[in-house]
Amino acid sequence: MKLWRTFQAVPTALLKTMTLLAALCATQVHALPSFARQTGMDCVGCHVGGFGPQLTPAGVMFKLTGYTDSDGQSGKVPLSAMVVASWSQTSADQNPPPDHLKANNNLRMDEASVFLAGKLTEHIGAFVQVTNNGTDHTTSLDQTDIRYARSLELGSKDAIFGVSVNNNPGVQDPFNTMPTWGFPFASSPAGFGTGSAATLINGGLEGRVVGASAYTFYDKSLYAELGTYRSMSAANQNRLGLSDDSQRLGGNTYWRLAWMKDQKSQAFNVGVFGWNASLTPDRNASAVQDKYRDVGVDAGYQFLGTRQHVATVNASYVDERKTEGATGDLISLKEARLNASYYFKQTWGGTVGLFSTHGSDPLAATKGSILQVDWTPWGKESASAPDPFGWANLRIGAQYWIYNQFAGDTVAAKDHNTLYLFAWTSF
Repeated sequence: MKLWRTFQAVPTALLKTMTLLAALCATQVHALPSFARQTGMDCVGCHVGGFGPQLTPAGVMFKLTGYTDSDGQSGKVPLSAMVVASWSQTSADQNPPPDHLKANNNLRMDEASVFLAGKLTEHIGAFVQVTNNGTDHTTSLDQTDIRYARSLELGSKDAIFGVSVNNNPGVQDPFNTMPTWGFPFASSPAGFGTGSAATLINGGLEGRVVGASAYTFYDKSLYAELGTYRSMSAANQNRLGLSDDSQRLGGNTYWRLAWMKDQKSQAFNVGVFGWNASLTPDRNASAVQDKYRDVGVDAGYQFLGTRQHVATVNASYVDERKTEGATGDLISLKEARLNASYYFKQTWGGTVGLFSTHGSDPLAATKGSILQVDWTPWGKESASAPDPFGWANLRIGAQYWIYNQFAGDTVAAKDHNTLYLFAWTSF
């Protein structure tokens, strides 16, 4: 109870901090990619293919140490910006069309974001994203992870201890293989995604909660984390640009265990995670609560070699059991994701992804595959000369969604197939 009362004081303080940071970011969108500038490393040092959430072992360590690693030079401003634009076409016109979109052939600016991302003090760093949605033209606080971390020796072994305050279970995970950071890393606002059914840990309360967790990384191998979350008030959600949400999160526990092995030319990680939570659908303190138990496993493999040929395989599986408070009914939902990527000279890439969602409700069943090719011209290592575009990065890609089943329907599933052409830049 004492720990819970301590967390009750977090949202107000965090809200004030986030409001200040959002204002700061909004006035300085000219900033350079802050992580690369802070460390003096090229983008490919931490990111597979030089772009996106897939992290190399160096990227994992940078996140674990609280985004504070640097080249020792002062005057680095931890600000960046990002823009995603796209054209989408679905196999069949949508009737009625999605809100703010046409029935088909949508050319859009998907989103524009500014970030406070990097070292704030010797042991405190942040990843704070403020996003303008190009479809409904709203601006809100997006993914947020503020952390404190220290390195020390424990029994003659290196260890990292840290605390993360964040707004989405899994956003703070260092391996970026949980559903929050899963492939695809960009998708069509006019598309159908992996269906309307999703587990609670897969973005069910994204941005509407605030939580704190403590973690440790021992001997560069073993990771453990334990934390808890609570709902932001409706008023605070509105202040942060989010629409009103009637749900209220009750007692809950988030946990994570993982193992990683970095062998320089290749790397492995495997883990388990879970979230047990109670959710009141209408914020009424006397209302019955739905009980959730989400348990998942995930794994990743990277072949890095000499960085000329880079290949990755990532997989995750989540099993959710929901007990409805009003009826006592048990509802199950299972999500499986598998994707494999290959990059040549950290420039030309291709990814194949498989997704499947099914459960006790037949309408939850959605499965299919994603094919993507992309080109990332900058952010490379160079022995002869610095990258002339080291202050920015760009990814241009084509993505195609193929549905074998959608919302339980196999006959009309192909009508949801989606072609998505995108340009994604950061600066």
